[in-house]
Amino acid sequence: MPTTLSAHTSPSAVRAVRTVAALASSALLVSPLLAGTAYADPKDGGQVPKVPAPPVKMSQVGGERLGQPGVQVQSKAGAPKLPDDKEITARAWIVSDAETGEVLAAKNPHWQLAPASTLKMLFADTVLPKFPKTQKYTVKPADLAGMGAGSSLVGIKENLTYTVHDLWLGVFLRSGNDAVHTLSAMNGGTAATVKQMQQRAKELNATDTHVVTPDGYDAPGQVSSAYDLSLFARAGLQNADFREYCSTASAQFPGETGKDGKRATFGIQNTNRLLSGDYDIKPYPGIAGVKNGSTTNAGSTFTGVAQHGDRKLLVTVMNPEKKEHNEAYREAAKLFDWGFAADGKVEPVGHLVGPKGSGEGEGAGGAKNGDQQTQAALNSGSGWGGPWTAAGIGAGAVVLLGGVAFLVRRRRPLPEAVQGRRGGADGGPRKE
Repeated sequence: MPTTLSAHTSPSAVRAVRTVAALASSALLVSPLLAGTAYADPKDGGQVPKVPAPPVKMSQVGGERLGQPGVQVQSKAGAPKLPDDKEITARAWIVSDAETGEVLAAKNPHWQLAPASTLKMLFADTVLPKFPKTQKYTVKPADLAGMGAGSSLVGIKENLTYTVHDLWLGVFLRSGNDAVHTLSAMNGGTAATVKQMQQRAKELNATDTHVVTPDGYDAPGQVSSAYDLSLFARAGLQNADFREYCSTASAQFPGETGKDGKRATFGIQNTNRLLSGDYDIKPYPGIAGVKNGSTTNAGSTFTGVAQHGDRKLLVTVMNPEKKEHNEAYREAAKLFDWGFAADGKVEPVGHLVGPKGSGEGEGAGGAKNGDQQTQAALNSGSGWGGPWTAAGIGAGAVVLLGGVAFLVRRRRPLPEAVQGRRGGADGGPRKE
């Protein structure tokens, strides 16, 4: 129970309570939830800073400069000015070319931070290929056990039957932990799925990532990085189903069966506000996913992909210091703007490595030779570009709004707009 101070409490008792409260607050800064996060040596006499500092040394996968703390950018003549720290307050961020893997600019991209629901991209990379979207599954009570308090949910009910397609819409649109746990149950259980996700991260050379929960819910030691989240997005976007789900703004989701024997549906909207919009932010031109997240420990996290003309960019931001509404999306939009304006006007500072066996500058062992790895990525760029050009993000994806179906634009890898998007609040606090 909380301690209550009355008007008759002595001054010494008040000081004692305040001291205990201050110590408790300090303890939160080094709680187990921050396991895996390293800090630079403080310069204030050994006191832990209120705002964590990035590690002095980080992974050099993708290039030596990506392992250095702070902003990394190499501008050429005529390059637009990169937004400063007052505009981009995220602890870590990265802007990269989605096809070639070139990193245009980054800040602390290998800093291991809590990922929140952006980790669901790795979950999809791991589990999505295993089940056909038409497969049906009846949810058991045990499937929904073990979800964290306050988890984001799509509204799955036990003893009801859903298609795999329904479940993935729940994962991507509503960031439903209930959908993740149901798919994990189909996949052999949560523990098996976590093990497979860690193996998939290893295959993708995502060396900053440690998986504890399949849904990204806060857990001691669970970390990823802006770099790794971009790897997960880039890998997922090679899958047509992944592209469909991450670019769907709204859909109808199965509800309960009525007395007339007919099963009702209800509308769900993507919580990615650069895709669906909100009362204070418009959809970003050319956006087509990928995944957002928010928890107490992670703050707000977001990875997005967008296309202007032939240019396709990935942007990841993690934990903006500015706690304004939709701040992660605002900062991501500014980085997108800069990245598109900087086309051809910056030299890459690193690159996103390919999976093991791809020959695309993979692995940590050769990461110190960043220039050669970047060139390897460019040389094998056609291996990544093919799926984008052939299939296109959102091709064949049906988005349902108010019972009216429409198609996400085809022919272009990333649609410039998803027709019929509507804004709206999330409807309360969520842990995604």
